[in-house]
Amino acid sequence: MTDPLLWKLALEVADAHEPDGEGGCRNLLCAGEPWPCTAWNNAQRALRAAQGGPATDPVVTVEYDSPADWPAVPMVPAARRTAA
Repeated sequence: MTDPLLWKLALEVADAHEPDGEGGCRNLLCAGEPWPCTAWNNAQRALRAAQGGPATDPVVTVEYDSPADWPAVPMVPAARRTAA
């Protein structure tokens, strides 16, 4: 492990954002967000970085030959929350 402080913080964030059993995140900051939530995913990246591994996820390229191949539901990134 190269960064024990980052490891501990990321582990605490991941623990705080466990699934609620109904397909969502149990943390109140993620109300209505499906699990895995943005915070949990970021904690996983931080855990990998703390171990000295790559912090980024592998790049996935999706190619569609025609509009008929597009997914039925638009893929929209999760909304960022700002401090109050």
